[in-house]
Amino acid sequence: MNRKTINEAKLDRVVAEARSQRDQREQGYRARALKMYPWICGRCTREFTDANVHELTVHHRDHNHDSNPEDGSNWELLCLFCHDNEHQRQVEQHGSAQSDASADRATHQPFSALAGLLNKDQ
Repeated sequence: MNRKTINEAKLDRVVAEARSQRDQREQGYRARALKMYPWICGRCTREFTDANVHELTVHHRDHNHDSNPEDGSNWELLCLFCHDNEHQRQVEQHGSAQSDASADRATHQPFSALAGLLNKDQ
């Protein structure tokens, strides 16, 4: 069996670089939003402290993560639960809009010939 040897030093460098890039992105608008707004969920009004602020997320109102105006007008702070709920509502809204339009319905009927196959031996 031919196994490739894992270069742990290279793997460590890649992981460290990915974490650093993530931290840089988050520190951009996340740090600004946390300085700009009180640490309270905009939906359920749960308050946050230094101990649990990692559970407070920055939600982009227009769902565009590249839209980060200096005044923070596209952001709102939401707890993890409210943030997930907001995105789920967005998915459901788009899903129902597509199905109401002219959604393609399945036309294949996999069991249409089943009765004939079952009665074939009789």
